[in-house]
Amino acid sequence: MSEKDQNSVVYAPKVIEFVTVGVEFCAFLEKEGQPPRQEWVETVTRILLLLYIKASLLPETIVMDDESTETFVKEEDYARVTATVSSIMGEEDIYLDVFVEDMKYSDRPVSSFVSEDIADIYQDVRNFISVYQYGLSEQMNDALFVCRENFRTYWGQKLVNVLRPLHALLYKEPDFLDADEDINTESLWD
Repeated sequence: MSEKDQNSVVYAPKVIEFVTVGVEFCAFLEKEGQPPRQEWVETVTRILLLLYIKASLLPETIVMDDESTETFVKEEDYARVTATVSSIMGEEDIYLDVFVEDMKYSDRPVSSFVSEDIADIYQDVRNFISVYQYGLSEQMNDALFVCRENFRTYWGQKLVNVLRPLHALLYKEPDFLDADEDINTESLWD
C-alpha cells in the first residue's frame, strides 16, 4: 500500500469520526469527579451506541509492520477505570451474560461486570487513540487494523452485552411505582 493510499485510509472521514467518538469515550471515563449514576448511565450509553456504529463502519486495512502495535493502557489505568465504573454502578455492576462461550457448557448462569466490560472496551479504544496522537501513518494504519479486528472478535460483543444492563437501568420504572397500588400513571407524566 502506498503512503498516499495509507493516508487516505487513516484520515478517511469514517476513521476520523471513530477517533472523535473514541476520544470522547476515553475522556469521559478518565474525567475526575463522575456525575450521579443516572446521568453517567445516560451519557455512557449514548457514547457506547455511537462507538459501536462508528467502529462498525471502519474501513478494512492491512498490516504494514510485522511488529505489534504499541500499547499505552497500563494495568493501573485499567484498574482505575474498572474501580470508577464499579463504584458508580454499585449493586448494578453485575449482570447475567448469555453470550459467553462458557454458557454453552454451563447449567448455571454466567455473570459479567459492567465495569470490566467497559474497561476492556476502554483499553482497546485508548490504545488506538494514543497511537493516533503521534500522527505516524504506518503506525496509525496498524493500530486501525488491530482496533477493527479486536472490535470484530472481542470488544464489539462486550459493548453490545453491556448495553443490556445499562438499558435496563436507564429505563427501569421509578421505585415509587408499586405494581400492587392502583395509580393513574398518566397523571405522573402530564
